[in-house]
Amino acid sequence: MNLNIGNIGVWGFRHYEFLKQNRPSTIGVMRLNGTLENYLKEVNQEATEMLETLVRQYAKSEGVTKALKRTDQLEWVCRMNNSRNRAEEVVLNEIIYR
Repeated sequence: MNLNIGNIGVWGFRHYEFLKQNRPSTIGVMRLNGTLENYLKEVNQEATEMLETLVRQYAKSEGVTKALKRTDQLEWVCRMNNSRNRAEEVVLNEIIYR
C-alpha cells in the first residue's frame, strides 16, 4: 500500500512513521482489515483540531493580541511561535506518539 501524504495529512504521516518504527504489527493488521488509511486520516483530523485549539489558548494566555501585532510585530511573532511550538509538543505526545 502506498500512502499519499496528501490523503492522510502531515500528522497522519507522522503517526504512520511512529507506528512503522514502534508497532509494525499494528500496521499489518490495519492493512489486512483495510482500515489504515481511514485511521490515519482520523488521527490527522484530531491532531489538527487539537493544535488549532491549543495555539489559540496558549496565544491568549501569552497575551497575543491584534494590538500587540500592530505595536510590536517581532514580539507578536515570537509569542505566536512559542504558542505553536508548545501546542505541537502536546499534539506529538498526546496523539502522534501514542
